[in-house]
Amino acid sequence: HVRLVESGGGSVQAGGSLRLSCVLSGSYGGYCIGWFRQAPGKEREAVAGVYTVGGSTYYADSVKGRFTISRDNAKGTMYLQMNNLKPEDTAMYYCSAGPSCQTQVLVTNWGQGTQVTVSS
Repeated sequence: HVRLVESGGGSVQAGGSLRLSCVLSGSYGGYCIGWFRQAPGKEREAVAGVYTVGGSTYYADSVKGRFTISRDNAKGTMYLQMNNLKPEDTAMYYCSAGPSCQTQVLVTNWGQGTQVTVSS
C-alpha cells in the first residue's frame, strides 16, 4: 500500500503558476507516480507521470510545455509545477501511484485530492 498526501492547490488568475506537492510513503518502486485531474462533470484524466524505474515521463498534450513533474527522492516527494495556467486547468488534482501513468483503472493508490481553480 502507498500513502499519498497532496498539498499546494489554490486559486490563481489565468497565466499564473502553482506548485503541487505529493508526499509518498510505502512501497512504490517500479510504479509510475503522477497526477490525474477531474473537473466537474468530466472523467478523471491523466496529467503527468514519471516512472520510478528509468525515469521516463508522460505529459498530457494539453499541459505539455506548461507543466513539469519532478521528484525529490530524499524527501519522498513529487511535485507538479504548473505555469501559464488556464481556466480549463480548473479541477481537483489527485496524486497517483500504480503500474500506469495514463490509465486510470490501473492506478492502485490515490491521494485525497487538492483543488486548483483558475479564473479568467
